[in-house]
This record gives sequence, C-alpha cells and structure tokens, in this order.
Amino acid sequence: MSDILGYKGKRVIVTGCFSGMGEATAKLLLDLGAEVHGLDYKDSSLPLASFNNVDLRDPASIEAGVAAIDGEIHALFNCAGLPASLPPMDIMKVNFIGLRHLTEQVLPRMKPGAAIASIASTGGLGWSRRIPTNMELVTTKGFAAAVDWCEANLETVREGYSFSKENVIVWTQFMGAHLIKQGIRINCTLPSPTQTPMMETFVAASGKEVIDAAAEPMGRYSTPEEQASGLVLLNSALAGIVNGVVFPVDGGFMGGVATGQVDLSVMMRRSAPAQ
Repeated sequence: MSDILGYKGKRVIVTGCFSGMGEATAKLLLDLGAEVHGLDYKDSSLPLASFNNVDLRDPASIEAGVAAIDGEIHALFNCAGLPASLPPMDIMKVNFIGLRHLTEQVLPRMKPGAAIASIASTGGLGWSRRIPTNMELVTTKGFAAAVDWCEANLETVREGYSFSKENVIVWTQFMGAHLIKQGIRINCTLPSPTQTPMMETFVAASGKEVIDAAAEPMGRYSTPEEQASGLVLLNSALAGIVNGVVFPVDGGFMGGVATGQVDLSVMMRRSAPAQ
C-alpha cells in the first residue's frame, strides 16, 4: 500500500492514548507506519515508540512529558479530554489550557509541513455567539494567566465542558492564521457522540435524549475508529492546505442542523445529573 497519507517514518505525538479516540488514533498511526509517542494520565499498553505520564492540569508535567521525546515532531494529535462531570477548573485545564500549553511546547520542534489536530465538540458550538469573550481567554499568555482568567470569570466558565471546547474552536481558528506563515497547519474536529468509556458520564450529565439528538441524522453513535480517521486525515499529507478548519466528523449532524432536520431544542434542554 502506498504511503498516500504521508505518515510512514514520521514522528507523531498522541495525547489521551490510553483509551477512546486517542487510543484509536494511536493504533491507526501505528498501522500507517508512524513513530508514535504517547502522553496520558493513565498508562498505555500500545507498542509505542515512547510513553510518558502527563497531567494536563500541571504545566511542569506537560513540559517534562514533551521534553522526554527526542527530535523533530511532524504531527500532534490533541485527544486528551475530561467530561462535564468533573470540577470545572480541572476540565478547563485539561480540555483547553493544558492542551494549549502542550501545543506551545511542541511547536518549537515543528518545521514547515507539520500539523496539529485537536478534538473539540459540538458542545462548543456557542463560540460564534461570544467570540470577544473567547478571545480574551485564547489570547492570554501562559498557563497561569489562563487559569487566573477562568477563576475570575467562573460565571462564564460554568460547568467547564462547553466553554473549554468553545475555546479549542476559537483558538484553532486564531492560530491557523498565524501558524500557516511558518508552514504549520492546525485544525480541530467536532465529533458526534462516540462510544468511548466517557459516554456513560456524558449521558449522566446531559441526559440520553440530548446525547441521542446529537447523534442525528445518522441514528447511532460513532466509533472511536471513525473519529480517529478524521483526525488522521486532517494531519495527513493529503490535507496540505487545510488549515484553521473546524471539521465536523458527525455523520451529517451539522448539515442536519443547517437545513432544519435536527431538532436543536432537544439539545438545549439540560437533564438533571443521574443520582
């Protein structure tokens, strides 16, 4: 099979490789001949080139994890994330602040042709209604400044999940315009509900009716492998000028919303957490 995606022998980093979309992404990259280095809070059993435990809530841990990987980095896959059932500031640190800090540690090791893909969420679709607020956080300098901003704006952060994903989306678009000048691309995906170990937590936090509505019009949850394919495509050689894109990997959900075939009113309801 020809190396049409361009991963053979390339050094890549996958965060969140213990399970779910991150694990599926790492497996696919291994199959494609990449040199895969994993970072996660929990140990991975995959045959990776290296693995290091990293806590995305801790900038020192992030810096040590990236420093432990030698050489040029050709692609970064930001797959680690926390669901809405955990403390809001932990969610903000892992889903956006730590993700951004880790990416900033990797960027000096990237050259023209490198690419970054992050997992956002349809839960962050509110970004378009409050870009000025998102930009305040996105443009903070450093891990501590971002934490300070969030702690001073807890009424905006709220449960943490939606706002964290909004900022992944806005930051991706903001950085796309800057990084492309260095020949580096950055994109993010919007997955539909996916059958990962976190699904039970999402259902408990939002209610099955809300999660199922987000799985329309396909009528089923996606698999981690399907989500991994979208991420791997974005960072591949085939996507050479795809940049700053918020890429739905959702079986037609966004198209259904745009054309009135998905009932968003169902998704707007917030079910009480399971007791």
